[in-house]
Amino acid sequence: MLGSRPRAPAKSARPSRIDMRSRKLLPWFARIVVVIVGVLVLVVRSRPSNSPEARATRLEHQLACPVCEGQSVADSDSPQSRAIRDDIPRRIAAGQSDAEIRAFYVSRYTERILETPSNSGLGVVAWGLPALAVILGAASIAVAVRRWSRAPRLKATDEDEDIVRRARDIVGESRDDT
Repeated sequence: MLGSRPRAPAKSARPSRIDMRSRKLLPWFARIVVVIVGVLVLVVRSRPSNSPEARATRLEHQLACPVCEGQSVADSDSPQSRAIRDDIPRRIAAGQSDAEIRAFYVSRYTERILETPSNSGLGVVAWGLPALAVILGAASIAVAVRRWSRAPRLKATDEDEDIVRRARDIVGESRDDT
């Protein structure tokens, strides 16, 4: 065999482990990329507009009517709410930030003017109680399901099986009659 080249080793017909793993992971990787891109798009698009009109509308919905029950300044037709709606654009045009405008109305009407509770003091309780209730409810359900799944199954007694056998016989007889 002079002049013949050595043969390359034959490749096996089976794909390697790395190929198999990458084929299994590729759909998951694609899903993760799609989710990340989707979240990024949502975050970018959900940024609130900072135009004076949008800021005024947001503030009108964040402030409660000082004389009405359960209505925001935006929803109320009371004279006080109309005055606040007229004042907010003037304050924005004067260069006040949203926080400064809210602080002005809190100083004038107390914390009750805010539609959402603050993040300190009793506001923490208002935000924390619903979350605590959800967590406790989920934990209670998990404990109950775990107990129910561990409860021993009762074995049917001979008397129970006799009752079932008689009931099946009765049902079988009534089917035969029809």
